[in-house]
Amino acid sequence: MAKIKLTKNELKVQKDALKMYQRYLPTLTLKKQQLQSEIRAIEANAKAVRQQKTALEKEFEQWIAVFSEAEAFPEGIITVANIRKGTGNIAGVTIPTYEGADFSRGDYDLYETPLWVDLAANHMEKAMELDLEAEVLDEQVRLLQKELLTTSQRVNLFEKVKIPETKENIRKISIYMADQQVSAVVRSKISKKKIGQANEAAAGREVAVP
Repeated sequence: MAKIKLTKNELKVQKDALKMYQRYLPTLTLKKQQLQSEIRAIEANAKAVRQQKTALEKEFEQWIAVFSEAEAFPEGIITVANIRKGTGNIAGVTIPTYEGADFSRGDYDLYETPLWVDLAANHMEKAMELDLEAEVLDEQVRLLQKELLTTSQRVNLFEKVKIPETKENIRKISIYMADQQVSAVVRSKISKKKIGQANEAAAGREVAVP
C-alpha cells in the first residue's frame, strides 16, 4: 500500500475515490453478469448449429459415403466464394455476425453427371454453411470471454483491493486528524492554564508591592 498524506485534502481525495469505486462497481458487476449470460447463450446456439449439421449428415449418410470416392464426387467441387459478415454489439463489445455465404461449384457435365450429385452438392453447401456459422459464433464467444476476463479483473480490483484500501486510508486519516484535534484542545487548555497562572502570579506581585 502506498504511503498516504495524513491531511484534510488527502481525506477528501480518498472519500471521492471511494464514491467513484462504489458507483462503478455495480455497473461492472452487471456487465460481468451480462457477459456470462450472453456467452452461455451463444455457446448453446453454437452447439445447436453443430447438432443441426450432424443431423443433416446422418440424413444424407448414404451420400456422405459416396463423397469419399473421389471419382464419384470430385474433390473441391464445392468451394466457399465469399463469407458475408456483419457486426453486432454486446455489452460494449463489437462482435462479428454471420449473414450467409456464397459458394462456387466446379465444372461438371450436367448431362452425364447423375442427378444425385447436384442434390449432394446442395447438402454439402448446407453443411459447410452450418460450419461457417458455428465458427462465427465461436469467434463471438472468444471476444466476449476476453472482455469478461478484463471485467472480472476490474470487479476483483475494486472489491478486494481499491475499496478496502481506500476505506482503510480514510480510517487512518480520520483517526490521525481526530488525535490531532484532541491534542490541539489539550494544548489549548494547558496554554490557557499557564496564562492564567502567570496572570495570577503577576497580580500577586503587584499586591505585594508597598
